[in-house]
Amino acid sequence: MSNQIPNPNNKKKYDLSERTAKFGEEIIEFANSLSDTPVNRPLIGQIVRSGTSIGANYMEADGASSKKDFHHKISFCRKESKETMHWLRMIAKANFNKRDKCRKLYQEAHEFSLIFSSILKRKKQ
Repeated sequence: MSNQIPNPNNKKKYDLSERTAKFGEEIIEFANSLSDTPVNRPLIGQIVRSGTSIGANYMEADGASSKKDFHHKISFCRKESKETMHWLRMIAKANFNKRDKCRKLYQEAHEFSLIFSSILKRKKQ
């Protein structure tokens, strides 16, 4: 299974493992920028777990031993992408001054969700 997917905008292969890793790094930097308050503490833990696990699960899927295993692990990538979207929404509500960054990260998590949904749909056919 390859971690390369075509990008219709530039006709090059796109390294999804690198993209998910960079997203995880951005999530860590973002989490470190949040103030340590009673509301933020659990949100920070949740966003770091879900946001960084997208890439980890994708790496596992890329090394899957079968199509069924690949499908199963990609479904976790989609699940974690959607969960990350939820936590970003909660962080934006709790941190008005971080809404722009939340929107940017939310958009990337949403794109991951769409990519993984597309992969899952394609694999079923």
